[in-house]
Amino acid sequence: MIMHDQSRRLSEPLRWGRREKTVVAVLLSCVVLAGGGLVGYALTSGSSARADCIHLTFASTLGGAQFERCGQRARAICASPRSLRSLEDDLRVACRRAGFAFGAR
Repeated sequence: MIMHDQSRRLSEPLRWGRREKTVVAVLLSCVVLAGGGLVGYALTSGSSARADCIHLTFASTLGGAQFERCGQRARAICASPRSLRSLEDDLRVACRRAGFAFGAR
């Protein structure tokens, strides 16, 4: 098959008509709106951090484990950390950060 004027077509830049420009503008606006929606969702979702919580991440038999308690339970654990003696240093820091006394009833 003989291609007429192919070298001329290849040497000329593409011409964007009104339809192509409109499609690109609509697609870009959809991407911007979706990104804005995701940013808004990320900023407003999730729970707020509580000041009276203790959070610990420590090595466990199956990998990393997390320990989190809030309110009166956290205060009781900080006051009497008998069952968590292996985590005493980290627990002391977490209790201090939450404003609880460590090891004193």
